[in-house]
Amino acid sequence: METKWLEDFVSLAETRSFSRSAQLRHVTQPAFSRRIQALEAWAGIDLVDRSAYPTRLTPAGETLHGQALEVLSTLQSARNLMRSHRASGQDVVEFAVPHTMAFTFFPHWLMDLRRRFGSIKTRLIALNVHDAVLRLTEGGCDLLIAYHHASHPLQLSPDRYEMISLGQETLAAYAKADGEGQPMFRLGASGPVPLLAYAAGAYIGHMVEQIIRQMSAPPNLETVFETDMAEGLKAMALEGHGLAFLPGSSVRKELKARRLVPAAPPGVGELTMEVRMYRERPDVARHSKAAAQALWEFLRR
Repeated sequence: METKWLEDFVSLAETRSFSRSAQLRHVTQPAFSRRIQALEAWAGIDLVDRSAYPTRLTPAGETLHGQALEVLSTLQSARNLMRSHRASGQDVVEFAVPHTMAFTFFPHWLMDLRRRFGSIKTRLIALNVHDAVLRLTEGGCDLLIAYHHASHPLQLSPDRYEMISLGQETLAAYAKADGEGQPMFRLGASGPVPLLAYAAGAYIGHMVEQIIRQMSAPPNLETVFETDMAEGLKAMALEGHGLAFLPGSSVRKELKARRLVPAAPPGVGELTMEVRMYRERPDVARHSKAAAQALWEFLRR
């Protein structure tokens, strides 16, 4: 039994849609369906009436829904209680960060921050975007760092959460360089171009879709590989498997060494995202650390 199965089930009970819940939970629909089936196997009974549309719960599912809400609430309360007893960590600032930024933006940003702000103790919690936001809303971290784009904003109420802009990140297409230093694959090529893609539901995947929609002539892309992780796509691109859309911070070293090169002319097939930091407003925050408050005030100034 895994708690994420219960979280998936609660989402399905609310949306009545496998596809919508899979999107909200940032997993593929087949993976989401398998997790619901795993929960049903654990319960030993069907929880979802798959003969109806929209999706509805069976009587057993309705019963479990109420129990699942209680279980998840109790677990969250228990975690918050444990956190209140952890006095030794008051000088450690906890960041919830999407996987992609944990490998790319965050290390470089933190090194620059330490030069300007001084010594700081940090704990990094790397999650998918949905779970990173959930971590903040459940009080499981001090600060959330995430990408923002107007086409796909995070659903955080400004009445409860405040935001600071940390800068910008450009998402663009890259490919391995050939013997002459030219990209092995080009975004505007006439024939099918092998695409190393983000799995359905990934935040940057939505940004890639936005890039393609904005192009005057839709590129001829053929997906040959999928993963949730930008680092996984970069590794595949470095081996010459295809073209990948990657954040600029993730390819800094590879571009300098000419191991990867832009797969399109400057300004073509690009999208700029804002990097934002979020926290609970002090007047409604469930807990507050002096270290996190000092960092926030420094960045705000």
